[in-house]
Amino acid sequence: MTAIFERALGADFARLHPRMRERFGAARGCVGTGVMDRIWRGPAFVTPFLHLGTARHVLFPETGTEIPFTVENYVYTDSFGRPTLTFVRTFEVAAARRRRFDATMVFSEKRQVLVDYLGTHQHIAVDLHLTVDESGGLHVRSGLQRFRGGVRCPRLISGEARLHEWYDEDAGRFRIEVNVENRRFGPIFGYSGSFTTRYVDDDAPVPAAVRPLRENPRE
Repeated sequence: MTAIFERALGADFARLHPRMRERFGAARGCVGTGVMDRIWRGPAFVTPFLHLGTARHVLFPETGTEIPFTVENYVYTDSFGRPTLTFVRTFEVAAARRRRFDATMVFSEKRQVLVDYLGTHQHIAVDLHLTVDESGGLHVRSGLQRFRGGVRCPRLISGEARLHEWYDEDAGRFRIEVNVENRRFGPIFGYSGSFTTRYVDDDAPVPAAVRPLRENPRE
């Protein structure tokens, strides 16, 4: 099964750093653990919206530094027969509080684009546009966003996300920067930090906790 990131990048997949190719081309589970140097949010008026996201594991209002972090990537076939990759990020924002940011990704054969379903119930589908930089790092920019049912999200309330992930040879770690903004209201949410990875055996089951509670058939 060709990895969905390889499908989305085409020939540019070969330009990724070897460790990035290993991570995004794997047909097995990959678990990253590390620390987010900083988690931030925008002005106070965005906080209620971030609070709403916590119920379905889409964004959260807490901020801080040196936050323990885990990202779980598992490959499986969803109920619609699509190769699917999980991106379940867990942030230990306080001693007794964890926040999750869940996403599952598929490659749309019809539209030839990577689609990111957000949250536990895949209420929002986001097109992702990928590029590779000269050092083999990956850049991801969000595009069209749709609610479940195919209705486009109004741009007034849409967040535009940009992600940069790369492998730091000197540190022997993956580094990541994420920024979410709104064209009218400015910065909303973001984080930056680093992590290391371990790979899960090919025959290991995909944990039920990383799968969405409901799947969206639309691509």
